[in-house]
Amino acid sequence: MSKESFSERLVSWHAQSGRHDLPWQTDKAPYRVWISEIMLQQTQVATVIPYFERFMARFPDVESLASAPEDQVLGLWSGLGYYARARNLHKAAQVVVSDFDGVFPTGLEQMQALPGIGRSTAGAILSLSSGQRHPILDGNVKRVLARHYAVEGWAGQRAVEQRLWELSDACTPAVEVETYTQAIMDLGATVCRRSKPLCEQCPFNGTCEALAQDRIGEFPGKRPKKVLPVRQARWLVARREDGAVLLQKRPPSGLWGGLWCLPEAPQELAPEDWSLEHLGASPDGVSQLDGFRHTFSHFHLEISPVLLNMGAAMGGNVAEAERVWYKHGLSAQLGLAAPVQRLLERLGQDSPESKIKVRK
Repeated sequence: MSKESFSERLVSWHAQSGRHDLPWQTDKAPYRVWISEIMLQQTQVATVIPYFERFMARFPDVESLASAPEDQVLGLWSGLGYYARARNLHKAAQVVVSDFDGVFPTGLEQMQALPGIGRSTAGAILSLSSGQRHPILDGNVKRVLARHYAVEGWAGQRAVEQRLWELSDACTPAVEVETYTQAIMDLGATVCRRSKPLCEQCPFNGTCEALAQDRIGEFPGKRPKKVLPVRQARWLVARREDGAVLLQKRPPSGLWGGLWCLPEAPQELAPEDWSLEHLGASPDGVSQLDGFRHTFSHFHLEISPVLLNMGAAMGGNVAEAERVWYKHGLSAQLGLAAPVQRLLERLGQDSPESKIKVRK
């Protein structure tokens, strides 16, 4: 199949079977397309939609996003994961306002220069918002092209990635670029899925080389497996009688940068000693909670939480600006690391009288 026929067939398929009513498709202003493309990185559409709508309601334009405190941005992002995306969104918005008078750049290189925007994302934004011809290569596109052309190898390898970029460029048409770009992403997301692809519904089931070879499951090639190291963390859950828990803000860079987390303490430090040093009071009781694992892309984190019942003697504030007594569901929205949010929900913080499971 010629590359021209590929794009024509894909555009025709999209007219009948593609997605046309996603929230960011009703108004394709660069700002809205940019927000949606960043949110959609490694995240499914169904998950993104409510986040996108809340984000647009709070930050309807780039100026409102640029002027917002980082905590508000991270708070609205909580639960979506990959928080560097949110921090880069905030930084990029500030660059657009300060360097481009609030108007998104229209050049590919200028777009790529913004924090958090790579070649594929820049191409998608410019294609979808202004119809510019730029190839893209997100996860969905890699999967469609790797299967249709039976491209061997893991897409993270330079030679394989280069081959996929060449195919993407060759297949991207000179006309109807906006439709084609949306179509190939839709095909990968809804038909040429990672698992259980719907090959019988695919417009290319007669030309797909992977299908012809009965090797759909082999493309794209898998990343070489490696054993992830395991790290340990001991979290201290200092909890007042009213249910508020002490949180502290992480440094702006590094693990969970800029998010609010529970204080950590080394295993050799007694929780009572930590409490006296940092809170100026001893806990009424100390209990070991059930531990759990949180997995990152490059390591596992074994989290061992310890509950410190602080009673009612702690007052309303702590001395440091980077600490806060937080009542889950009642306090101002903060950017919480995902395992912190999960632990607070497990503890049932909304109800100070709720029972807490402790390890016997």
